[in-house]
Amino acid sequence: MAMEQGLSNSMPDVIGAAQQIRRGEVSSETLVGNSLKQIKTHNPTFNAFGDVYDEQALEDARNCDRERQSGKCRGPLHGVPFGVKDLFSTAGLRTTKGSLTSLDNVPESDAPIIERLKAAGAIIVGKTATTEFGWTGSSYSRVFGHGRNPWDPALTSGGSSSGSAISVAARMVPAALGSDGGGSVRIPGAFCGIFALKASLGRIPTWPWSATEMLSHAGPMTRTVRDSALLFDLLSGPDARDHQALPAKNESWLARCDQPLPALRVHYSPTLFNTPVDEQIARCVEQAVEQIAHTLPVTLTARPLDWSSPFETFDTLWSGGRGVAYGAALQQQLDQLDPGFAALIERAQRLNLADYLAAQKQRAAFAGQVHALFDSVDLLITPTLPVLPFSADRHVPENQSPGDSGVEWARWTPFTWPFNLSGNPAATIPCGFTAQGLPVGLQVIGRRYAEGDVLQFCAALEALMPWDQHQPSL
Repeated sequence: MAMEQGLSNSMPDVIGAAQQIRRGEVSSETLVGNSLKQIKTHNPTFNAFGDVYDEQALEDARNCDRERQSGKCRGPLHGVPFGVKDLFSTAGLRTTKGSLTSLDNVPESDAPIIERLKAAGAIIVGKTATTEFGWTGSSYSRVFGHGRNPWDPALTSGGSSSGSAISVAARMVPAALGSDGGGSVRIPGAFCGIFALKASLGRIPTWPWSATEMLSHAGPMTRTVRDSALLFDLLSGPDARDHQALPAKNESWLARCDQPLPALRVHYSPTLFNTPVDEQIARCVEQAVEQIAHTLPVTLTARPLDWSSPFETFDTLWSGGRGVAYGAALQQQLDQLDPGFAALIERAQRLNLADYLAAQKQRAAFAGQVHALFDSVDLLITPTLPVLPFSADRHVPENQSPGDSGVEWARWTPFTWPFNLSGNPAATIPCGFTAQGLPVGLQVIGRRYAEGDVLQFCAALEALMPWDQHQPSL
């Protein structure tokens, strides 16, 4: 699908939308109405949304407009429409988790990230598609229909935050919420050409409890770096329901994005674990690295890192956590599950406590390697993914042989999930396009708790080679 520049700008980004509403330049009702129109027009093609709350969203928007006219403001996101991944608990709103087994699940309470989004004044227009219980990096879904890439609907959007990435890239909403247990905001972020940061573990609290809590992160998916920084400013901070939640941060990350970039030590690894990288991806990333080296105040080193792949470690933790927890609850409903997820549950039954504890020890050793690297560098950059989007009807690329792991998707995403194991902040940022007009992602990884460094660097990179003027030709 061809790239177009200067396509309709009727859907502003988050900061733009909030400013326009605050100044009275556009009403929340108009903005929400435009969002709903985009969803109605394009969702049948791309499968970004499940439930859409047309009437409630418009009523909320009218209330926001009345409040603004009387001088009241709910918060920094007053009247701005958002999409929410259908894994997040939303009080009174169905949360299917992408599974035929949960079509009637209506939570009684909001997740912390939802509470904070609402408190900031945002309007939820709908729940975005996810793979079943967020188990895979593809966009394969029997509940929503397979997520399709706005740049080419024949191709996958990536997952598991598939609908959130699609909805932002296709200008259905200014931003959406996603979650990342192995790359689930960065994979679709890279495939769909948007920005997505997986923060340090616990930066945004998560609840209800997850059996893969040591891997799982919640966060925004946006068109710009500054939008992401603003949303992390609003959504971060401790919550009693998440024992891993970090203390409140002591600076504004949005303000960091406007500060001059200091001198940084940046290491570029063109691959990890000797993984072959698609030639077009490698070319785009190399060109971006050259621009970084020549334009930004960085000392750049470049060589592949000699880490050994912790694939088996991740497989055991992911399959064991997801498979045992869901296997116990869904034992009588296996026939309703995605066959791949059912296979993960079956594999999990072969794991024992010794396997799981050994994996935890291996995880600690690998994380120590990652953290040691940041004793000598400030940032690590890699391609976000080694492969281009493949058919939306598949879980894995066409050239990948089937395997017996519970996480076959992790074989084609080897640059994302390692930083879930280590807990480091890692962002994907668009860095170019292939000859076919498909976006390519660059991954930027920082030391633990240094999301401000990652965002400030990405903001400088965004100014150096902006991408938001490029939009898919819908």
